[in-house]
Amino acid sequence: MRKIVVTSGKGGVGKTTVCATLGRALADLGQRVVLVDADVGLNNIDVVMALENRIVYDIVDVITGRCKVSQALIQDLESGLFVLSSSCENPVVTAQSFRGVIDSLSDFDYVLIDCPAGIENGFHRAISSAKEAIVVTTPSISAIRDADKVLSLLAGYNLNIVNIVVNRVRPEMVAKGEMMSPTDISRLLRTPPIGIIPEDDCITLYSQVGRVPDFALSDKAFRLLAENLHFGNKKFYDYTKPQRGILGRVKKRITAR
Repeated sequence: MRKIVVTSGKGGVGKTTVCATLGRALADLGQRVVLVDADVGLNNIDVVMALENRIVYDIVDVITGRCKVSQALIQDLESGLFVLSSSCENPVVTAQSFRGVIDSLSDFDYVLIDCPAGIENGFHRAISSAKEAIVVTTPSISAIRDADKVLSLLAGYNLNIVNIVVNRVRPEMVAKGEMMSPTDISRLLRTPPIGIIPEDDCITLYSQVGRVPDFALSDKAFRLLAENLHFGNKKFYDYTKPQRGILGRVKKRITAR
């Protein structure tokens, strides 16, 4: 079982979307995957997965003994992965009790833990339950600075592997020198990338139905991310190529004005 926390230095970088879509991509590879929402109080992994109306029990119910962990797991019928939701903040959700729930999920190949943004108690609770970490950042200066702070904190934990995912890359801006490249970001953060995800309007448009469609620009990028994680590959979305098709032509016209 690989226990991986997906974290970031600040909110708004797409961390939860990366966690959910990576989980689906791993499930597509035939892996048994569970997504665990560690953001107690501001939970939304079930919303991103479009499963919020099916939640009966959550991690607080598991810890307090109201249900078994198997009863709290909700399966995404399309991808086959499972979700363990959270709810309101509760003093019973300590680092130790949370870790106990994570360790009980030993039947799964991957446990992806959606870490709350920031570096408060919820951050420690999520990180201390994992053996690997993926830090999500965008090419903005503030996101990179916050990712650097998180990476410094992660160095104090007993983690086997730490990688970064550079999200919302805009190839046309990188080509013009208006946005830092993923290569520059990796060098600046002194951490290897495991995935490069392009800016993709489809993620916003289709988020309410719980899945990014196969024709989306980011779909291939997430598949490569999953393969890098599972097989140890080092293949990335080629952000140096201009976008093709209708969306690419429209964006080219807009940026040319």
